[in-house]
Amino acid sequence: MNNIRSTLAAVWRIAGPYFRSEDKWAGRGLLAAVIAIELAVVGLNVLFNRWNNTFYNALQDRNLDVFTFQLAYFSLLAAIYIALKVYQLYLNQWLQIRWRRWMTENYLGEWLAHANHYRMQLQGDAADNPDQRIAEDVRLFVEKTLELGIGLLSATVTLLSFVIILWGLSNEAPLHIMGREIAIPGYLVWAALIYAVIGTAFTHLIGRPLIALNFQQQRYEADFRFNLVRARENSEQIALLRGEPVERTRLATRYGMVVANWLDIMSRTKKLTAFTASYSQIAIIYPYILVAPAYFAGKVQLGALMQTASAFGSVQDSLSFFVTAYRSLAEWQSGVLRLDGFEQAIAHAEALRSKDDIIHVTPGDTGAIALDDLTLALPNGTPLMATPGFSFSGGERTLFTGPSGSGKSTLFRAIAGIWPFGKGRIAIPAKASMMMLPQRPYFPVGTLKEAVAYPAATDAFDAASMTAAITAVGLPALSGRLDEDAHWNRMLSLGEQQRLGVARALLHRPDYLFLDEATASLDEPSEAALYRLIEERLPDTTVISIGHRSTLRAFHQRNVVLENAGDGFTLAEATAAPAS
Repeated sequence: MNNIRSTLAAVWRIAGPYFRSEDKWAGRGLLAAVIAIELAVVGLNVLFNRWNNTFYNALQDRNLDVFTFQLAYFSLLAAIYIALKVYQLYLNQWLQIRWRRWMTENYLGEWLAHANHYRMQLQGDAADNPDQRIAEDVRLFVEKTLELGIGLLSATVTLLSFVIILWGLSNEAPLHIMGREIAIPGYLVWAALIYAVIGTAFTHLIGRPLIALNFQQQRYEADFRFNLVRARENSEQIALLRGEPVERTRLATRYGMVVANWLDIMSRTKKLTAFTASYSQIAIIYPYILVAPAYFAGKVQLGALMQTASAFGSVQDSLSFFVTAYRSLAEWQSGVLRLDGFEQAIAHAEALRSKDDIIHVTPGDTGAIALDDLTLALPNGTPLMATPGFSFSGGERTLFTGPSGSGKSTLFRAIAGIWPFGKGRIAIPAKASMMMLPQRPYFPVGTLKEAVAYPAATDAFDAASMTAAITAVGLPALSGRLDEDAHWNRMLSLGEQQRLGVARALLHRPDYLFLDEATASLDEPSEAALYRLIEERLPDTTVISIGHRSTLRAFHQRNVVLENAGDGFTLAEATAAPAS
């Protein structure tokens, strides 16, 4: 019961926001229409059940007029039934896509907001493969929630409708055992209940492991796809290192986990299917076994026998809802658990921004970026770098040097507001624009316009400005390909990508430009040419660089070295180099 309550609470947390959102009236209306149609279908099934009695009695009595009328009546009911089922499916699918679209947009917004996606990785949260949770698990949740919810409602209403009919039929066709009539009020209802309870108990006992197995299967499938994508994205490095055998082994290992878990699902499903199939087949003849003695004793007609079998089947099916839907329930519950874990991971990452014992980035009232009693730490709390006070004055160019792992890139992340681990305060001038250029820049898959304008919209810059910037950084061959759609991170060498990154900075003209070894893949003359270009085109931009080449000192007014202080690194001002 605790498990059921926790699952239902998770379902309400996940599903409730949509029906309170800006799309709530459309969602509620579609859901009400689907439910109303389902109730109408149950009402038709009641009419079909009564039709059984009259129709089969007409057959037994060889009454052609009644037989003909009942065929016409059945045709009318069938036509209405077909129309209702068609529109129920249509409206159900309409609700599914609206609900799924809202949930997908909501999850994307929360996942990408305030660098939550990045902090979730840093924290090592259990919400693995967020791409699968947003794409596959949302679809599964919406489809299965509607399917199982409407199914449960239908089963409940059907039970309430037919149990009255079956109770009355129990009196018309009393129980006969070895020629003796035994009066048990509503015995057919009790027989259906006992049969369903036994079936449900055994189904849960056999099928319960499927919940965990389905959860793991979705995880293993997503891990395998993720590693395939990684191999594709890094195909050049793999080919250069002749790493194909290792990659094949790694991928085969991942896929082996998919297969092994699937075999466990197969084994458990085989046992569950063997039971549920047996249960369903026995359920077909079970009511005939109970009522046949009364029929052969002449207590009821053929119509009553068929109506009893139909009503018993409806009651038994309703009571056996969890038996027939168990596999879907197991798959659905695993999806609920994954989405609930994803929401908790996002909430955890979001809460990390408002903690007291973290690095706080605040608006400053001066024209400089100021570090106030700043301590950087690793996610596990290990100190990385500390400085009692430091500032980057407007228009100044600063070079950071120091050993690898000393915290230079982490300092940039903290200034950008995405690294919370540590303590202290970073004041950023109000309304100041910043741009970070890493060693490997990111370009979205799309046109070259979209790649170079990122993260701004393509219409933020005219084609002439883009062409001029791309040509200026030494990529004239690309200047005429602005509308070409490609995967630019794969098509361009790392040096070309770094040139394109500088072109992006020239277009955006940030107040503060952070270069994290952003020209390290270029030769020294090309690197010097780009720094001179930045100085010429962005004279008012404050430039802060990370680099290891001594030639970079000529392009910066300050040289800051990270020195090992025993329990971490600290900032130390080196001898100033002459400005270029």
